[in-house]
Amino acid sequence: MSVELHAVDTGGEGTPLVVVHGLMGSADNWRSHVKQWHRKRRVVAVDLRNHGRSPHAPGMRYADMAGDLLACLDRLGIERCHLLGHSMGGKVAMTLARQASQRIASLIVADIAAIRYGHGHDAIFAALHHVASHAPSNRREVDALLAEHVEDKGTRLFLATNLERRDDGRMGWRLGLEHIEAGYEAIRDLPDGEGAYAGPSLILRGGRSTYVTDEMLPGLRELLPRAELVTLDAGHWLHAESPTEFQAAVNDFITAVEG
Repeated sequence: MSVELHAVDTGGEGTPLVVVHGLMGSADNWRSHVKQWHRKRRVVAVDLRNHGRSPHAPGMRYADMAGDLLACLDRLGIERCHLLGHSMGGKVAMTLARQASQRIASLIVADIAAIRYGHGHDAIFAALHHVASHAPSNRREVDALLAEHVEDKGTRLFLATNLERRDDGRMGWRLGLEHIEAGYEAIRDLPDGEGAYAGPSLILRGGRSTYVTDEMLPGLRELLPRAELVTLDAGHWLHAESPTEFQAAVNDFITAVEG
């Protein structure tokens, strides 16, 4: 059964750009980009299940999340869209492009490959549980607790975007952490679906990221045979680290697709 996703919809004319965040992310992380893209088109940024303001539900298979996204497009009356997915959201996007290619005008995959990744979030899960068990009262306390497991300040700031203040005044996570952790093996896995997406596609990767190495490109090109490749001087969060270059690459690609 699909989950009714929360979506930020700017409204507007033309073929919409639909944006899908990565693991532990949300539509909120894309606010500045959505504002820029809205100057030219309708933009929809979604919260995947167990993220942001969307409902919590078991199951993190890519087929399930792509089904949620397709139901969201139907609800918003979007027959065809440009689809952009970052990290885990890129695998959701690739899955939907395989399952419903007629709905996808073009596909943009940001810093994720079509492979099964190793365990890379054990410290983050430990940090999130550590914060939850202490029920801190402010963000300074949250950061101190996160720092016991996560050294990188940027990662801690990113995780803190998932905080909410509870009715008792304490800080907690709006993530469906139990379902995400239970579904982590599915999150690590390949995109679901069969065959290739034959439409126009763009692979955007960070030159300082290890998520899309040269060795991973042949597998991506099997799934996306028409893919263009753009490498930015950035790490995994390339849209946050090189926002101007990221905007330009997306805009140039969509402009070329639309002729």
